[in-house]
Amino acid sequence: MFPAGNGGTIELVYTQMFAPTTLAPARDFWTLRYTTTLENGSLVVCERSLSGSGAGPSADAAAQFVRAEVLPSGYLIRPCEGGGSIIHIVDHLNLEAWSVPEVLRPLYESSKVIAQKMTIAALRFIRQIAQETSGEVVYGLGRQPAVLRTFSQRLSRGFNDSINGFNDDGWSIMNCDGSEDVIIAINSSKSLSSSSNPANGLSFLGGVLCAKASMLLQNVPPAVLVRFLREHRSEWADFNVDAYSAASLKAGTYSYPGMRSTRFTGSQIIMPLGHTIEHEELLEVVRLEGHSLAQEDAFLSRDIHLLQICSGIDENAVGACSELVFAPIDEMFPDDALLLPSGFRVIPLDSKPSDLQDSLTTNRTLDLTSSLEVGPATNHASGDALSCQNARSVLTIAFQFPFDSNLQENVATMARQYVRSVISSVQRVAMAISPSGLSPAVGSKLSPGSPEALTLAHWICQSYSYHLGAELLRSESLGGDSVLKNLWQHPDAILCCSLKSLPVFIFANQAGLDMLETTLVALQDITLDKIFDESGRKALCSDFAKLMQEGFAYLPAGICMSTMGRHVSYEQAVAWKVLAADESTVHCLAFSFVNWSFV
Repeated sequence: MFPAGNGGTIELVYTQMFAPTTLAPARDFWTLRYTTTLENGSLVVCERSLSGSGAGPSADAAAQFVRAEVLPSGYLIRPCEGGGSIIHIVDHLNLEAWSVPEVLRPLYESSKVIAQKMTIAALRFIRQIAQETSGEVVYGLGRQPAVLRTFSQRLSRGFNDSINGFNDDGWSIMNCDGSEDVIIAINSSKSLSSSSNPANGLSFLGGVLCAKASMLLQNVPPAVLVRFLREHRSEWADFNVDAYSAASLKAGTYSYPGMRSTRFTGSQIIMPLGHTIEHEELLEVVRLEGHSLAQEDAFLSRDIHLLQICSGIDENAVGACSELVFAPIDEMFPDDALLLPSGFRVIPLDSKPSDLQDSLTTNRTLDLTSSLEVGPATNHASGDALSCQNARSVLTIAFQFPFDSNLQENVATMARQYVRSVISSVQRVAMAISPSGLSPAVGSKLSPGSPEALTLAHWICQSYSYHLGAELLRSESLGGDSVLKNLWQHPDAILCCSLKSLPVFIFANQAGLDMLETTLVALQDITLDKIFDESGRKALCSDFAKLMQEGFAYLPAGICMSTMGRHVSYEQAVAWKVLAADESTVHCLAFSFVNWSFV
């Protein structure tokens, strides 16, 4: 730092910018910054790049980066009468887009992306600090806003650190010939001791291993995907891997996965800690309930706690990406807790101009979710399917695992297999929630051999009328394509299950998904017996013969269970056989739960 005229200062600044994916290197900047105060009390910060691609404090460190350029940029902070200030920000960058794969260039060329990633983010942060300082923001667990903000920053930085794996931070690539789909990096020098109490460190660990990958997604709304990953962890996560990571961060309890089997009870409880002013980022603690399968530990709780940040799950909000980042944390939630973040980042890219025509001329079989307004159970306002048509996004996954030095190869194998398994699960979810952009009349299939969505809707309504002598929908709702839409929006929870020895659900309308607190993707893993309590199962069994003989049955008021373990009461349930077009083949069973509500 050097003094300048008018009380100003001049600084030479070296800055490293994290890469958002594993597909392109990070950027660095070598800039000259001038700061001064004007006569009217305004603060001015001006900055621009210096020439020279190799300049900087360390040429070796800079070799892993692409040198980018800051064109004249800066801040002007003007005081306001009566207190407060007005802030003007100018960000003008050349991120050398030529050096990244063509599919990623919108992230490096678009002024909109830069504004969302840097300018708007800076303004939101300043506004957050101002409101926290004034006492307008109150957070949970009695924690000070600054402490929770530090947790969010540590999670975010740790996740970015794992994605980028800078050499000068101790990271190195392990056995990678460039053809691997999952990159394995290790960091044997990474400090795992807490800042205030180094004695809590895990000195016996060999270091940290990271398994990471990036992939392109087509026609998948990032907000919907991340929201699903947050609310339905059991669809993609392995509880025993979570248990391994959690146990490894407690001194003296290190074990390799499989040494102590644990059963996930299926209960995931999300406890909010705080959020930013516009709710674009949520900080929360997630409790996963589990029990040991070992007989001697049968009565011991194996609950796992995760500290988690989630952002970009509002489809209508302005944001650069959607993220879900989490790390195991001790249930006492200490301020200096060790954090080893893992998670997902989904970044939208610009649409390809040719995609629209291609999509209209391609013959595809789509999931039922393509024909309906689909989102998690708590979402009632999905965006227009056409808004997601042909949209591309890049998904980046990174998972970190502590390892003991003599188990490095074993943990690397486990991590690679686990991330591949997660990728497979995410791809399955992504295909299911991808809006088709086509009319529901075009049709989509639940599974091979199942009827198209619109056809199934007609069968459900026609069979209801045939068996019960009444209309499920109003007569004006039965024409054309409106049947599917009106069945989807019906206030009663309507579900269909297969006619197998162990019936599983194959369809539910929005009310049915809300009642079960699930999605169409997860629905097909739920068996009929799981939603009823003991009395409900007995009532169903006693009326099943009547249902199969007469084609319908009325079930008395009772209690059923959501997938989140919540009890749901209903005044009455109606069951009927859904007949195919020939009116002789029974395709499935349908249930309608009338006036249901959470207890």
